[in-house]
Order: sequence, then C-alpha cells, then structure tokens
Amino acid sequence: MKTVVLVGAGHAHVAVLRDFGLKPIPGIRLILVTREIRAPYSGMLPGHVAGHYRADDILIDTVPLARFAGATLHLDEAIGLDVPNRRVMRRNGPPLPYDIVSLDIGSRPNTADVPGAAEHALPVKPIDGFLPRFAALRARVLDGHSRHVLLVGGGAGGVELLLATEHRLRHDAGGDAGALRFTLLSDGDILAGFPDGFRARFRAILDARGIALLTDARVVAVEAGAVTLEDGRRIAADEILWTTQAAPAAWLADTGLALDPRGFLRVDATLRAVGRDDIFAAGDTIAFDPRPIPRSGVHAVRAGPVLAGNIRAALAGTAPHPYVPQRDALYLVSTGPQHAVGTRNGIVLGGRWVWRCKDWIDRRFMRRFRDLPPPAPQR
Repeated sequence: MKTVVLVGAGHAHVAVLRDFGLKPIPGIRLILVTREIRAPYSGMLPGHVAGHYRADDILIDTVPLARFAGATLHLDEAIGLDVPNRRVMRRNGPPLPYDIVSLDIGSRPNTADVPGAAEHALPVKPIDGFLPRFAALRARVLDGHSRHVLLVGGGAGGVELLLATEHRLRHDAGGDAGALRFTLLSDGDILAGFPDGFRARFRAILDARGIALLTDARVVAVEAGAVTLEDGRRIAADEILWTTQAAPAAWLADTGLALDPRGFLRVDATLRAVGRDDIFAAGDTIAFDPRPIPRSGVHAVRAGPVLAGNIRAALAGTAPHPYVPQRDALYLVSTGPQHAVGTRNGIVLGGRWVWRCKDWIDRRFMRRFRDLPPPAPQR
C-alpha cells in the first residue's frame, strides 16, 4: 500500500481530495495534514470583510471533504520534511512516512525584514489568523478607539482588502463614518503588472472614496501607532494592515530541496519539486520554474486538477502532464460594495454585473466542495 500525504488544505489540495473521492484508487492510503479544519477561500475574503458573506460562506470544511476522499485527517501543522527518509515532520505528532507528498501550505507574512512589523501590524496571511483579528479591529473602530486605518501593500490583494475594509467600516459606523480615515501605502505604483486602464480605474475609485494613496512609499519600520518611510516620513495610524509580498515557510530552507533566491520551492512544469519525482507542490509556496507566475488564488485553483492527475500518474508510473498557466488570466477585483472591476487581454470592464459574475464564480467553486456526491465505490 502506497501512502500519499497532502500537507495543507489550500485551493489545489481541496481539488485533489475531491478528485480522489470521485475516482478512488484501490490500495492507496491518503492522508491530509492541516492546521485549519475549515480552510478559507481567499477569493471570497474581501467579500466577507465588506459584509457580503458570512464566515461560513468562505470556509471549506475539510472533515466531510476528507471523508469523501477516504483520507485520514490529521489536525496538525507540518514543521519540516525529512526528504532522505520520506517523512513529514509535525508539530504535535510523530513523523508521517510517505511515498508521495504534496505541499500546498501557502505563505506567511513577510514581516521579518521590517522592524516592528511582526509586533504592530495585522498581516492578512494566514487568513485563518486574520479573521478574528479583523473582527477585533472592527470592534475598536466602532467603539471609537481607532479612527485611522492604514494598509501597507499596493498589489491587487491590498487594494481590494482596503476598499472592502473602508466600505464595511463606514457602513457600520453610520453617523460616525465621516471621522474615519483610510490610507494606502505602496512601495511603487499600485497594481503593478496590470493594464494602465485598470490602475487608472482604481486610482479614481480610491480618490472618490477619500482614501489617501501614497506611492513610492517604502515602509522601513513599524511601531505602535505609526509607520516610518524610507524617506524619513512618519505616518501615524491607529490600525496597520500588512499585505506586502509574502514569504515562504521557513522550514523549507532545511529540506535540501531546490529553492529560488527568496526561499520558495522550485517546481517543474508538472508541479514536481525540481529533481524529485516523489514531491509535488502548488499554490503560494512554489516558484514555477518554466516562468514566473503571480502568487494568486487564480493559479492555485487552476493547478488543482493538474496536480491531482500528476499524483495519479506518479502512483501508476505513467508520464505526468504539464501545468500551463494562462498568459493573461481573468482577474476580477471587488471594490467594497457589490461592484467589481475585471481585466483580461488588456480589456478593462467594471460594474455591478462584474461583481455578480465574480460572486457566481466564487460560489460555484465553493459548491464543488460542499455539495459532494456519494463516494464512489472502491474497485
């Protein structure tokens, strides 16, 4: 009997679990190791922050999904990989031996390089830790203790999160909404890599909503109630959200596997760790060797079926198939209310109908892991 260990319940691994439930392989022991019994779907996080979704709407329950897949669930955190002996090291349990292991462990907040960021900023990742801390932030704002919310990070995730936060807090504050201030700091231009029209659309939205935008504003220190910029400016804020580019799990550096200069796990076109045929990975933790791809839920979701197929191929001893990322993926970014802006192939469109399209796509994705058919019989 061969053992397949899935480390992490990210967007790619939930697709693998569903695939193995639909088409089980006799004689395979499937194990899921996750510290999140309910895995958050990042695509719906801004909608939850904005007040459009309940927490339950954005969480995938791994218990029925693992049961559907015939997988043993270990509620634990991986802290290492013993590659020579093929073992997953866990924080609260003995090592788990594997024949094939797959990593979908996401990333961690990149706060180590900025003094004070780990102590005084609220990172968006990991999302399961962000949810209760955002609820506490909201309570402080509504109690009148916090009036200025500042977000560091000008990527799509940061812009979308701040717009959702501003919409929710102004709505909930009611008559006190005018006393609230919001600031977005980006170390370059916002939404780098997106079409000019897309960036211009969001600049206009930020301006119309009274959100201060500072570009080329690199944060070099964080303290309680303020950030310091590289040019010496100090900006006071009651709440500091942190969405700068994330960092990989620190323990990857001890595995001996091939990593990129930033410490992310290098994988080949088939999502195998470079130089290995028994280790796969997907999601935010990887550096895709064929060409750089953004660390976004779009690619993690699309990689899921390919990852499932290639794990099957490894078990069967057949040739794996490459993951071919879209050159210009469809991006739908919400703006706080039930409104979104989308772009693909240089075309930029916005409106309530774009939000409804995004909502339909996200809810369809979630239904795949909730409305599970009866498990297929073992053959």
